[in-house]
Amino acid sequence: MDRLYHIVDTHSHYDDPRFGGRQSAEALIAELFGAGISAIIHAATDFDSCGFGIETSNKFERFYTAVGLHPEFADRFSLADMPRLEALAKSSKKVVAIGEIGLDYHYEGYDRERQISLFRAQIELANSLGLPIIVHSRDATGDCVEILRELKPRGVMHCFSGSWETAKEILALGMYIGFTGALTFKNSKKAREVAEKTPADRLLLETDCPYMAPEPHRGELCHSGLIPYTAKTAAELRGVSEEELAAVAEANAKRLFGL
Repeated sequence: MDRLYHIVDTHSHYDDPRFGGRQSAEALIAELFGAGISAIIHAATDFDSCGFGIETSNKFERFYTAVGLHPEFADRFSLADMPRLEALAKSSKKVVAIGEIGLDYHYEGYDRERQISLFRAQIELANSLGLPIIVHSRDATGDCVEILRELKPRGVMHCFSGSWETAKEILALGMYIGFTGALTFKNSKKAREVAEKTPADRLLLETDCPYMAPEPHRGELCHSGLIPYTAKTAAELRGVSEEELAAVAEANAKRLFGL
């Protein structure tokens, strides 16, 4: 594995079954840290995922976690679950964010009002705890930006693929923008424009692993060790070296998440 200095993966899912279970995932995480990766942040999706993140963060010094309830699973949760989520957020200093939270109107049958209620409640929790949020937004830009504008959280818009006009609204709120391996795809024209224009102090790198493996590994199992491909593409777009881009993104991650 290549040396991975200055690489912070700000969005990972090592609890995904594709990693072959906890033992296999932890072996890979150990290998990544052995190769010099700066830090990995787990983005939770439900309460089991929150537990994975906290337990794994206790095993690895530079592994951190968010706790949160993903909008795709909004039908499983309600406002009555907020005390449990708050307790988890307060249970460990390795909890550095509330996430992955947001809105997802992609699939038929979604409950818009339930998603909005859960999203708002989790933002309010993050604000009360002084934590940033990790935002998932798919086919829901209008509602998402409106809520962010009203509640004014700190945080990152993860896996950004929208227009520069939308990015400017997110940046105006003081938030960060995260880029995955999708940035390396030839059809990612919008994301490339945003990566080129985003201020240097607001750019983050992430994998969303096991998804979004960058070229030339597209379609393969993604992991944090593939971030240099994303960093290389972002650096080329911005006219800087890959090392400079990675170092700036590392500093941004440390600042936002208090690593």
